Amino acid sequence: MNTPAPALQSLTLEPDDARCLAELCGQHDEHLRQIEARLKVKIQNRGNRFRVEGEAGRTSTAATLLKHLYRELRQGEALSPETLHLNLQESSLAALREGLHLDAQVKTRRVVVKPRGDNQAHYIKAIAEYDINFAIGPAGTGKTWLAVACAIQALEAEQVHRIILVRPAVEAGEKLGFLPGDLAQKVDPYLRPLYDALYEMLGFDRVGKLIERNIIEIAPLAYMRGRTLNNAFIILDESQNTTREQMKMFLTRIGFGSTAVITGDITQIDLPSGTLPGLRHAMHVLDQVPGISFTHFESRDVVRHTLVQRIVEAYQRAEPAGDGDR
Repeated sequence: MNTPAPALQSLTLEPDDARCLAELCGQHDEHLRQIEARLKVKIQNRGNRFRVEGEAGRTSTAATLLKHLYRELRQGEALSPETLHLNLQESSLAALREGLHLDAQVKTRRVVVKPRGDNQAHYIKAIAEYDINFAIGPAGTGKTWLAVACAIQALEAEQVHRIILVRPAVEAGEKLGFLPGDLAQKVDPYLRPLYDALYEMLGFDRVGKLIERNIIEIAPLAYMRGRTLNNAFIILDESQNTTREQMKMFLTRIGFGSTAVITGDITQIDLPSGTLPGLRHAMHVLDQVPGISFTHFESRDVVRHTLVQRIVEAYQRAEPAGDGDR
């Protein structure tokens, strides 16, 4: 059996910008080596002329990626190993191969957040267009991160007056009141992912001041009962751990001028066995209700370490259908 000759792709990146070319290649060509390892190709370059060798589909993807990264560098974007890793995720590569222009982005004072793949782009656009948005999928797909970014953008643009971050404290149960400290300190462990996103996008000092002024409010789900939330951006994180009654209670808190984002992963439910998850029930009941958006993320949308994507896929293969729907 004859082995087919490897395909070759030649490309010239214009204009010939030495600074951008150096950043594209990375120190000791570490960025090119990272692309080679991920796409299983061989890349050689002399100045702004590149030669990519490997399987036809892979060489084409690598050439398209190099052009895309160079274009972003020319526009003033930075390229780090972490940024390159995100561009090498399957969802980002698929968008490049399909020629999708992921022009949706979230701009805050400190950061500009760009979507990694068509699902994230759809999610950002949906949040801008719909008052209630569900984001459902595995860990590491950017559900919470993008929601917090959109909330900060809306606050800075004065589209909302405050941000309310909500999470069910399932493990605490009835013991929450016996934990030391004030309310924020009691629920802090359950809201840490939300805090982390806020700190990175706003900075520690500003987050602290906004919390003191009650412009950012952190609260467990149980404390939402009886309230009406007007002119607010509300995020309910880990919603797979709500009961059917809790989900209905939360959704009926939303008032005029507000946007709500509900995130969850139906494969990681911590509710007691036999309890109907509020997220799964809402997916069924609200699927055809006008004005509500659903974005479903998959393992290919994972934007963490490559191993996270493989772990998610391995568990999906190993677990029987419906195993996480307790």
